Amino acid sequence: MDRIKSWSYSALDKYETCPYMMKLNRVDKVPELDRGPPPPGMKEWPNDRGNRVHDAAEMFVRGERTDLIKELKHFEPEFHKMKELYESEMVALEDMWCYDENWCAVDKEDFKNIWLRVKLDAGVFINEAHAALIDYKTGKKFGNEIKHAKQGQLYAISMFMRYPELLVVEVEFWYLDHNLMYRQKYTRKQCLIFWRTWNAKGKRMTSDTEFDANPNAHNCRFCPYGPEESSNKWVKKNGKCKFGV
Repeated sequence: MDRIKSWSYSALDKYETCPYMMKLNRVDKVPELDRGPPPPGMKEWPNDRGNRVHDAAEMFVRGERTDLIKELKHFEPEFHKMKELYESEMVALEDMWCYDENWCAVDKEDFKNIWLRVKLDAGVFINEAHAALIDYKTGKKFGNEIKHAKQGQLYAISMFMRYPELLVVEVEFWYLDHNLMYRQKYTRKQCLIFWRTWNAKGKRMTSDTEFDANPNAHNCRFCPYGPEESSNKWVKKNGKCKFGV
């Protein structure tokens, strides 16, 4: 029986929502329908906007553009400081950190051994024992606090695994549209405790051969494989899921 061979935070979130949805996506490789143009009143899809804003932030910090787009203006001092630190070689930008099943770092092209992927927006190395991970958010904060806190745990663990000399990692979520920041500090000892939970979650997802469906109105709302008649402005559904509601 085929299995899902690798995971990430976003993939795990989808898997825990409905394993069967991830089977269709990652094992059966059932294509999703083209979304088409954005819904009325929107100039671009939210994830397209997020990619555009992330690209603009990276280009500014790297010095490839001199201006900040309007979505980044709330954090103008922070981005100027990030640019300064990048010029001092204290910042890692837009990298993909990959790990094998033993949580050992592997090259992002080592597809045979990649088990976990963590997409980094920015990592700031304050000193040998202290670092910060920064994740840019273009969506809302309220209602996502628990979800983002969990993501922060996994990101902190990944940094500790990659840099064994680190003792403290601060995770910051910059809510660019709302001028809000969430910050959480983790010690290596704390993350060792969290690691057990995340390791079990990753093992469960990548060893699953049953992929039980979990259909309900909430889970199926944004699933691209649900019944065609339930399509909405966000997702065109292809009807490939026999369990969808």
